[in-house]
Amino acid sequence: HYSFNDNHIDFTAQEAKNFKGDTIPLSKKEAMLLKLLIENKNEVVSREKILQTVWGYQVFPTTRTIDNFILNFRKYFEKDQHNPKHFQSVRGVGYKYTE
Repeated sequence: HYSFNDNHIDFTAQEAKNFKGDTIPLSKKEAMLLKLLIENKNEVVSREKILQTVWGYQVFPTTRTIDNFILNFRKYFEKDQHNPKHFQSVRGVGYKYTE
C-alpha cells in the first residue's frame, strides 16, 4: 500500500483510489511502473531502466508507450494534469515521481 495527496495505491490488489474517490483498476505494467517510480522517489528514472524493469530485456515497446502510461497516471492522480506535481518528465532522460 502507498498513499500520497489523497491518492491510495494497493499494489497487491492492483487498484488505486484517487483524490476524487474513484477506484481505478491498474494493469500489471501500470502497477510495476508506479512501484518503480515510487521506490525511486525524487530521483530521475531513465527510460532504459523503466523499459528493462517493467517490460524486460526482450520486449521493448516504443518510448511513446511509457509516455502514455505517465499521461494516464497524471489523469488518475494529479489535481491539475497540465501542471503535474507528482509525475514529472525530465526531457531526454526519463521520469521522476515526487510527493
